Amino acid sequence: MLGKSKEVKDVAVPVSRPRATGEKTIITKDISIEGKIRGKEDLVIEGTVKGSIQLEGHHLTIGPNGQVEAEVIAENLTISGRLVGNIKALGKVEITKEANFNGEIRAKHLSVEDGAYLKAMIELDPHHKDKAEPTDEPLKQKDYKAKPTYGPLKQKGYGDEAPHDLASVSDKGK
Repeated sequence: MLGKSKEVKDVAVPVSRPRATGEKTIITKDISIEGKIRGKEDLVIEGTVKGSIQLEGHHLTIGPNGQVEAEVIAENLTISGRLVGNIKALGKVEITKEANFNGEIRAKHLSVEDGAYLKAMIELDPHHKDKAEPTDEPLKQKDYKAKPTYGPLKQKGYGDEAPHDLASVSDKGK
């Protein structure tokens, strides 16, 4: 038996494609996808995706190399790469310090690490119990009637009187 070797035939070589590892699929950095992605397992994106992503009851992770331009519906979402689009999450959206996000967020909870780039309209509703319904329409900003929180402070009696000469004000105490 020593010195003999067995010949191996028909070896399958894996091709670069999304890989299923347990309960999650990974889109690697060399993969680019355009269109709709729907799934019932967790998804990690390290590549490029344009379109829409719908993961009912599952977690979407956009890794540090991920470049995503999409409407996203997921249970939870972690962003460490770049995402331009709108998010509907039934759970938590986590934006790490490596992230670059531009869009709208509708979720129960939001976590933003110091150092992340964030330009967003955010609607948090911790009591929301409905399922995230898929839609082809973008999220719409509500017509808020908020008063501006900037500008000079105006209190009754403050600023109502005519301006004083500083010299005449300081002379009153003498």
